[in-house]
Amino acid sequence: MLTKGEARHLEKMAWVIRRNIIEMISGGKVGHLGGSCSVAEILSVLYFHRMKGLDGNNPKNPERDRIIFSKGHAVLAQYAALVELGYFPREEMKKLKTLGGLLQGHPDMKTPGIEAVTGSLGQGLSVASGMALGLRLDGSKSKVFAVLGDGELAEGQIWEAVMSSADYKLGNLCAFVDKNSVQATGATKDIFPIEDIPGRFRSFGWNVIEIDGHDVCQVEDAIEKADETKDRPTVIIALTVKGKGFPFAEGKAAYHNAGISEDEYKEALAIVGGKLKEYEDA
Repeated sequence: MLTKGEARHLEKMAWVIRRNIIEMISGGKVGHLGGSCSVAEILSVLYFHRMKGLDGNNPKNPERDRIIFSKGHAVLAQYAALVELGYFPREEMKKLKTLGGLLQGHPDMKTPGIEAVTGSLGQGLSVASGMALGLRLDGSKSKVFAVLGDGELAEGQIWEAVMSSADYKLGNLCAFVDKNSVQATGATKDIFPIEDIPGRFRSFGWNVIEIDGHDVCQVEDAIEKADETKDRPTVIIALTVKGKGFPFAEGKAAYHNAGISEDEYKEALAIVGGKLKEYEDA
């Protein structure tokens, strides 16, 4: 359970993540704003409180916890957290999606802190499952976290990984489903509706927890419960808002992958600046 001070710090860091996302896609660049902002609180808790062994000076520390972004298009959120932990210089953010830059539009293992190449949707949970099994065979106490999109659940490989992870009883694997209900071209319910996501995971033998994905205390409590479950993998289904924090983008498929205007950039910076000031003044 988080203390009040810890919770406020993690809420603040979620806004730092959003600020960094906005900075990366300023100046006419196109980026996945919506799905990156919806996972800000989840990543704040993971990167700045929960994950063990993270070291910007030693990205391959064998004792580290791992995180796989199966919804790799939202990697801006990862970059936004990793830069705060010193994994690469802040100047790299302005080189997003450029030749020679460390930060590409989808995860690439040349970027310090990135554990796998993802972006072709549906594959990340299989990678995470394999890592979790390998760590267990090595006697490691490290955990593996995977972040999936709800639209991504339409991919068949996800459910193969769900079955195999349960069969191998991977208690060291914890998956998040970022249930923001919007994918690239519209609402998930209109494109490929998947009813009763919690029930589906339970039917395959997973421990299932449902939370408000923008509440850092609920995120932390869910991970604690996942840690207590040793005999099977856990999925945390996080109800979120696509584009969370920026009214011009919230819940809109148009901001799944888009540039932002100069006016939107200024609006976003004003919102972030106001939020960060609230936390600094408290």
